[in-house]
Amino acid sequence: MPAVFEAMEKRSHEEVVFCHDENSGLKAIIAIHDTTIGPALGGCRMYPYSSEADALRDVLRLSRGMTYKASIANLNLGGGKAVILGNSKTGKSELLFRSFGRFVEGLSGRYITAEDVGTSVKDMEWVRMETGYVTGISRALGGSGDPSPVTAYGVYVGMKAAVKKATGKDSLSGLKVAVQGLGHVGYHLCKNLAEDGVTLVVTDVDKDALKRASSEFNAQVVAPDEIYDTDADVYAPCALGATINDDTLNRLKCHIIAGAANNQLETESAHGPRLAEKGILYAPDYAINGGGLINVANELEGYNRDRAFKQTEGIYDTLMRIFTLAEDENIATYIAANRVAEQRMEALSRLKNIYLPRQNPMSKRDHK
Repeated sequence: MPAVFEAMEKRSHEEVVFCHDENSGLKAIIAIHDTTIGPALGGCRMYPYSSEADALRDVLRLSRGMTYKASIANLNLGGGKAVILGNSKTGKSELLFRSFGRFVEGLSGRYITAEDVGTSVKDMEWVRMETGYVTGISRALGGSGDPSPVTAYGVYVGMKAAVKKATGKDSLSGLKVAVQGLGHVGYHLCKNLAEDGVTLVVTDVDKDALKRASSEFNAQVVAPDEIYDTDADVYAPCALGATINDDTLNRLKCHIIAGAANNQLETESAHGPRLAEKGILYAPDYAINGGGLINVANELEGYNRDRAFKQTEGIYDTLMRIFTLAEDENIATYIAANRVAEQRMEALSRLKNIYLPRQNPMSKRDHK
């Protein structure tokens, strides 16, 4: 296990909580990155990490990304994340998630959880039995349900912004898009793109998902490793992160990268500038995939689905601002995105030095 405080200091984290319950088998880590402009909101991921060090590294990286995602989406929230070490297909139980919920409750609102990779709306309903600091619950219980359609819609409008910037075109019709990953978000993204007349090339390790995409969207199916060699207008990574790395970057034959995955660049400082050198326009991941966060954040004040989709449309303007800043300052788009997010955080931090802090939006909710 790496030095925890050293790892926290590297990315300016406020708090890391290690959760263990022998009775339920829970082993989890909650990372709170920054609560300057509001409580930390971020999903709970369940994944069979090969080591505890890998789990810690992932939760620290993801929680920092949530801070920037919330800021750039104009939400009054900070960034946090949780990971449960385990197999999401075989290791789930009511007891496990209720145990996790008790740890979340113990943080008294500093962290608000939600579903993520490997967890579901049903899992969050178990968490809700122990804490009110949870979003992404079913619509029957007053929540937003599955956020995937909203996340996908945000990627769709963000892709339109990237195409507008790169080509001047307002439509995606006639373009070819290579989609990596056909989970909930990838599927809904393909649906949006197919309705716009886009030619789809898809890949996934799930054969049933591939058959579905091929049948419903007339998508061309390629092997997972072949997606990087696909000659397409847009590459849309919608699976796990770090798919843009030393091995894949030189193989890409696209003009634009715009997808739903988190942490798409294995190393920002190394791979971000190289994309620019290759003439590939990169839509920063946390800016384009913020629809899911916008969706669950809407639950804090009473969920309205139309409002969530309307707010998600703002991703188009946000990306255009990022692209313009990057061009004007001759910097990589990921640096421009960081500046936009940091400027808002700094402005609200100064505001909080003048006015009384806002009440936690979850404080009036029934915790049971």
